[in-house]
Amino acid sequence: MSPLLLSVILALVSAVAYAAAAIVQERVAASATGPRYAPLRSPAWWGSVLLNGVGATLHVAALAYGPLSLVQPLGALTIVFALPMAALFVGRRAGSRAWRGALMATVGLAGLLSLTSGAETRSLTDGDRWLLAGCTFAVVAALFTAAHLIGRSVLRSVVLAAAAGVAFGIASVFTKAVAEEWTPDAPLAEWTGLLVLSALAVTGLLLSQASYRGAGLAAPLATVTVVNPVVAAAVGLTLFGESFRYGTAGTVAALICGAVAAGGLVQLTLDRMTVPAPSPSASDAPREPQSGRGPTGSDGDAPRPEIGQGVDVGAVPGTRPYLEVEVRSRAVAGRP
Repeated sequence: MSPLLLSVILALVSAVAYAAAAIVQERVAASATGPRYAPLRSPAWWGSVLLNGVGATLHVAALAYGPLSLVQPLGALTIVFALPMAALFVGRRAGSRAWRGALMATVGLAGLLSLTSGAETRSLTDGDRWLLAGCTFAVVAALFTAAHLIGRSVLRSVVLAAAAGVAFGIASVFTKAVAEEWTPDAPLAEWTGLLVLSALAVTGLLLSQASYRGAGLAAPLATVTVVNPVVAAAVGLTLFGESFRYGTAGTVAALICGAVAAGGLVQLTLDRMTVPAPSPSASDAPREPQSGRGPTGSDGDAPRPEIGQGVDVGAVPGTRPYLEVEVRSRAVAGRP
């Protein structure tokens, strides 16, 4: 097996592992009544943590055998794999708008990542690392605060997912920086980078878990999947000296791809926010006259105005073949 084919297989299996972890996280969030950020007592949640670890390990292994320009776009297939897997294993079927949003987000993200070039990269200095870590935690804290000020549960979940994506994206940046600077002669020399990396990974995991409560699977997962590599690519362009391929044309194409990916996220968010109209219940259905009475009311009386609240329905003495309701004169809804 060629290294390139092995890299593709590892990247695809990594995307499947990430998709499975997201499905488990969403099910835990939908069924759990405990903490929304860290349901530590749920064995299923620990299973999702294990699946995320497997996905990350396979992704790193794929990068070891294949180029970044191939492995990163394949990682964007997570949301495409998650929808049919959710329909197959947990019966959660996605509508046409959700599929359209997922495909737009995946195509836009894959195009954006394929246009990023890693040539002429440079290492981060200690000052750059601390500045980046401080800015990252400030942005995550701001998004976290904004999420708790939003009334709509779907929008709150998307903002939490965006915060998780920021944390995961910068964690990827620190992973790259630590991997480039680490040497067997001084294994603990990069302990500060490892500490920041661990804090960001845990923060992203907890925020992503909370984002699935009340928002379903597709919108939070797509947000994390898109924001994570976009943030990492933005840092690579600004701090690592990376650039887009094909000069100005590549930059314009990357902007278009970014707009397509953002449009996909909007589609997924709107799909979750659209609530179907509730079907009329038996109590809302018009009551038919009983025992041959005409439509005008009991014993042919003229129709009386209906009162929605404040109606006394008391026991009627004797036996009746039909229901008899007595309306007494009293205050209804604050009116005499």
